[in-house]
Amino acid sequence: MEVHDDMNFYITIDKFFIEPNGKSEVLIIDRLTKEFSVQVRTNQIPNTSSVRKICGILGTINLISGTHLVVATHRIAVGFINNQVIWRLAGFDIIQYIPSMLHLNEVQKKENENYLAMIRTILDTPYLYFSYSYDLTHSLQRLHSMSPDQLSLSLFERADPRFVWNRNLLKPFQRPEMRRYCLPLLLGFISINQVSINGHVFSWILISRRSTRRAGTRLFCRGIDNDGNVSNFVETEQIVEYNSEKVSFVQIRGSIPMFWYQTPNLRLKPRPKIDKTRDSLPPYQIHMDELVMHYGKIVLVNLIDHRGAEDELEKAFAQLVSRANSVNERYEAFDFHAECRKMRWDRLHILIDRLAHEQDEFGVFHLRSGTLHSAQDGVFRTNCIDCLDRTNVVQSMLAKRSLQQTLTKLGILYSGQTLESVGSGMIDLFKNIWADNADLISIQYSGTGALKTDFTRTGKRTKQGLLKDGINSLTRYYKNNFNDGFRQDAIDLFVGNYFVRDGEGAAFPCPLQTQKDWKYGTFPSILLLAISMFFATVLFSHEYNTESLLFLMFWGAMVFGTGSMILRNGREFVDAPKLNILTLPPKEFGP
Repeated sequence: MEVHDDMNFYITIDKFFIEPNGKSEVLIIDRLTKEFSVQVRTNQIPNTSSVRKICGILGTINLISGTHLVVATHRIAVGFINNQVIWRLAGFDIIQYIPSMLHLNEVQKKENENYLAMIRTILDTPYLYFSYSYDLTHSLQRLHSMSPDQLSLSLFERADPRFVWNRNLLKPFQRPEMRRYCLPLLLGFISINQVSINGHVFSWILISRRSTRRAGTRLFCRGIDNDGNVSNFVETEQIVEYNSEKVSFVQIRGSIPMFWYQTPNLRLKPRPKIDKTRDSLPPYQIHMDELVMHYGKIVLVNLIDHRGAEDELEKAFAQLVSRANSVNERYEAFDFHAECRKMRWDRLHILIDRLAHEQDEFGVFHLRSGTLHSAQDGVFRTNCIDCLDRTNVVQSMLAKRSLQQTLTKLGILYSGQTLESVGSGMIDLFKNIWADNADLISIQYSGTGALKTDFTRTGKRTKQGLLKDGINSLTRYYKNNFNDGFRQDAIDLFVGNYFVRDGEGAAFPCPLQTQKDWKYGTFPSILLLAISMFFATVLFSHEYNTESLLFLMFWGAMVFGTGSMILRNGREFVDAPKLNILTLPPKEFGP
């Protein structure tokens, strides 16, 4: 069942009227009672009301100032999947039901603006996608396995709840008459490309779906929760459409499925720590059971280091898999940095060769003229520490191997031809799209583009790539320490991990109102003064006598001492989340 697309939106003092173009019905929302009704269009809309154009209803959300309607106002066409248009969200509006702030005090007005800014932050995140007729939340294989009853449901009703980012916003619309007004949003990456090789024209499509479960930012959201949900879980599907044939290859990524933390504390790379007070096996088994249900057999590809802080995680993960002792999963550890040191990235083929027989065994989903030719009955679950940079490199290599085999099987590539040898620009397109996928998933989780994309784009590691990685690493450091608390709160508010309550900021405090410790303002001020005085002494001393040297020693000691105190109390200076306390690890795991 398709969702209404272009609609006329009328606003009066007491009602919203939403009229789908070309339809004889109108959705009426009472702004005072918040009641919905779908009626046959007669003369309900006053002639005096002004009209706006919208392209979708994204839901409603309650903030301090009351209920707000969220609508899509602009969109950009991405391409076609199965002859159905895929769109990217390019504009939105948030409209207050009762447009008055007179009932709020000054604190409430300020925090309400903060909540609005959080909603805008999520809707502005690159990129949110939707379709009025194609279910983006399911892979081709899951769509094919649906019963006729499931396929008759609306997009929102049958969507995979893991990947619907506005599911919380659309809950008030979960009524039979509202089915065609609910527009599900997917956060991730979609690229649709028309390619010609050897005179054969086909569509090559890449879709990455980010999960809403345990959604969050890079350092505030690690590991697993009690329900078996892991951070930064992403399903990536590569699709080839050629004539009447469709081929799909699915991979997944996700944080190491244990209780562990890596709390921001102003250090460049906080040490990851395992929570040994809780047994990770029960949630791990829940997580793996769900993966087996969705994907079949699982190969756990772990790319973290086998030395230093990461080594403890690697050993604990391997032990966890051994304890689970499941016939449906296999553990494959590969020390990415050690194997590829000194720019020897060609050694990644060692890992791909180890996985080749299982990739062939798992197969791909292949639909020929509507008839099932083969199904994919296993998946690679790849992770590094962040499940971003190293993970994307390896996933792209597995995807390339699958694409090579698929195009050969479909007769697009001749026997013995490779993607590199056809000269159609396909290999460059493949590398750039996978690098774009890395950047988008990384921006959504860490706030910056991915590292190591020079290898994905060019097939080799470059000095320019190393320089870019350094800049991205420093940017990540700043954002993870000083911006991500707000972003984490925005995600928790949007997906429904936190609900704003009536009277917040008046009858009881708003959680956004927090009092910083005295050290928060005092230590940075002293450090700034000490640095200024140190350099002033260096620059403006005419000669270095005993007095000036004592000044240098004193202010140098102040810089060192104050800096050490700030690092020692690092967590108190970090922008931490405030809405969902479950996001924060216990104090014993920091600073």
